[in-house]
Amino acid sequence: MMTDDEIETVARAMMACTLPKAGWTHAAHFAAALWLLRERGETAARAEMPGLIRRYNESVGGRNTETEGYHETITQASLTMAARALAGAGEAPLSDVLAALMAGPCGKPGWILAHWSQEVLFSAEARRAWIAPDLAPLPAG
Repeated sequence: MMTDDEIETVARAMMACTLPKAGWTHAAHFAAALWLLRERGETAARAEMPGLIRRYNESVGGRNTETEGYHETITQASLTMAARALAGAGEAPLSDVLAALMAGPCGKPGWILAHWSQEVLFSAEARRAWIAPDLAPLPAG
């Protein structure tokens, strides 16, 4: 798993659009979220992350459309889970928080499908704006 320094490096590289596309893994998404949440707070992270991801996607040749690229519901759900993990971790190193997240349900790329049906999650509406889970609520913090 990543060290705290590696987490910061991934987050800063994503924000600067210098992270190689291959480095934007499932764990890297959560690492960047955790770092941004701890550094800037939840309100700022929720406000900044959409633009950061859109800009990063475009920097690696991706597009942000109704069928690919940035996804608001997935981003906000992931931020919720990262914020809950961080809140429960006190001052623990980010590496420990990330390791715990990746060892749990969120560590599996398909974790979100326990809460949203594919039809709802992969709709253009869910990509553009937050859509509440239609299968099961996100776990409480």
